[in-house]
Amino acid sequence: MDGTSGDLPSLLDRLKGVQHALIEEAARQSGLPSTAIIRRIADLENTIAAVLALIEEREGRQPPDGPVG
Repeated sequence: MDGTSGDLPSLLDRLKGVQHALIEEAARQSGLPSTAIIRRIADLENTIAAVLALIEEREGRQPPDGPVG
């Protein structure tokens, strides 16, 4: 794995950490979280999925939602 590819797992861990912290913070609040927090969590989820897909692509595997054939 080259240097850039080696950084992807680290990026993935950081993104997940931030997302989990936001979710935990939202859970501690009474009522529903703000739209801004929900949007940040969703944006992080999309970014996490993109990083995972890139990692799998570079490892020669097809992502779960990838094209078939």
